[in-house]
Amino acid sequence: MAGALKEGLSLSVLDLVPVIEGSDPAEALEASTELVSHVERLGYSRHWVAEHHNMPGIASSAPAVVIAHLAASSSTIRVGSGGVMLPNHQPLVIAEQFGTLDALHPGRIDLGIGRAPGTDQITAAALRRSMAALSDEELPQQLAELTGFFDGEFPPGHPYASITAVPGLGRHPQIWLLGSSGYTAQVAGLLGMPYSFAHHFSAQNTIPAIELYRSKFAPSRYLEKPRVMVAVGVICAESDEEARWLAGPSRLAFSRLRKGRPGRFPSPEEAADHDFTPDEESAVASIAKGHVFGSPETVRLRLEELVAATGADELMISTMVFDRADRLRSYDLVAQTMDLNPSG
Repeated sequence: MAGALKEGLSLSVLDLVPVIEGSDPAEALEASTELVSHVERLGYSRHWVAEHHNMPGIASSAPAVVIAHLAASSSTIRVGSGGVMLPNHQPLVIAEQFGTLDALHPGRIDLGIGRAPGTDQITAAALRRSMAALSDEELPQQLAELTGFFDGEFPPGHPYASITAVPGLGRHPQIWLLGSSGYTAQVAGLLGMPYSFAHHFSAQNTIPAIELYRSKFAPSRYLEKPRVMVAVGVICAESDEEARWLAGPSRLAFSRLRKGRPGRFPSPEEAADHDFTPDEESAVASIAKGHVFGSPETVRLRLEELVAATGADELMISTMVFDRADRLRSYDLVAQTMDLNPSG
């Protein structure tokens, strides 16, 4: 094995609830229910689902609903959103939903907040009945409203001071800010909130954003010192060659997404038969730095390098493969090579 891991490093799971070719969303949700129990036993800290819309290959369009089911299907692992997309929802709705989740599963609910819509512009307009996007200036205001509904603390004369979020008031899901650029990093730092960076699709911005977050960090009621999570794509198999084979579908799926043709998650055979054009290869290469595919030894080395470069306190691993058994096995191998302590 490679050198020692950072002391206190946590590993968590980002689940896009993939709908594979020949399957349907019900089976995808069943696979995620199986996954949360599996990674809980392995010792992973969190299981997050991400909000996406108008994507046939992703079944996590309603994170709060999925989180309720996953939390009820597990007992100790933290379950949450990675993330809920703030432009698509009013803060009061989020406070009520996640207040309900926290009331049902006290101390186990995370609320990761993103500022992108998680979809195309037309679908975003259908979600919020407007083409207007959430501007940078609105993000701190929206966050202040959200935390105000949880804490019951609004400035004197605030129009929402008379509103009680039930059961949001007094509930305390752990709030994270999610980002892939410097702006959210700066907001997270100034507000003293934990920060999760999307290294898996914006690797070129990872270190600058994390450095900006730490430089702007101010201690708060949430944290005394910065806390950084890095989301990374990982596929671990018995050999580097097998891992590359299993990674083929994710390369093809991303290429189709970039071309505006998202579909259900393809098989390794379909990916192997696809003749990637130079433009497609370039698009796939643009996210390669945010992904680690390989044997346990390769994965451990690459993840150690990522932690050393970023100083991350936690890695959130996203594993997109065609076969659910291969996905479970990948998380098994990562847990073993990264020295996780199984629960129970």
